[in-house]
Amino acid sequence: MPARKSPSNRSFKVADQIQRDLTELIARELKDPRVGMVTLQAVEVTPDYAHAKVYFSLLVGDPQETEEALNQAAGFLRNGLFKRLHIHTVPTLHFHFDRTTERAADMNALIAKAVASRSKDSD
Repeated sequence: MPARKSPSNRSFKVADQIQRDLTELIARELKDPRVGMVTLQAVEVTPDYAHAKVYFSLLVGDPQETEEALNQAAGFLRNGLFKRLHIHTVPTLHFHFDRTTERAADMNALIAKAVASRSKDSD
């Protein structure tokens, strides 16, 4: 079975540039009131640069509504990227809410609870 090819360094650079440019586009040019304080966590680009998964988190607001608004604005944002990036193919954007911070907070709460119960048992 052949080994799976790891993403190239260029792929990481393109994803990083897309993340930076999208952050600026969303903050400065996207006027949708459903999109509040969005933080782009990561961008994953397919090897052929046809699609990009954009993971975001929110400070305040409804994640479902924001995801819907961002996906509706994907064409507008892709057009903005086309003007900024100097690559042959600008990927189609797919936005996904990143629940990593929520899960981390839940895990920290569980760990704190376990530590507290353990210290009660040892007393």
